[in-house]
Amino acid sequence: MNDATTLPPLPDRLSIDTRSPHHIAAVFEHEIGIKFNGKERLDVEEYCISEGWITVPAGKQLDRKGRPMLIKLKGKIEAFYR
Repeated sequence: MNDATTLPPLPDRLSIDTRSPHHIAAVFEHEIGIKFNGKERLDVEEYCISEGWITVPAGKQLDRKGRPMLIKLKGKIEAFYR
């Protein structure tokens, strides 16, 4: 496991989309886990801890640009390094 002193702090809001202003490449050099309402989710596209929401794909639907359609779920979010 990585030393906790070398890991960058996890931000309040983070997105996996490289075009997003909330994408931080240094954080993605390490494996990240997200717990939503006590259960680990593997399909989280974006999260905000202070506002209490995550966005996840809505099935297999795609928007007109070919990206997955996203839905916002509200609840308790915990972000951590694996």
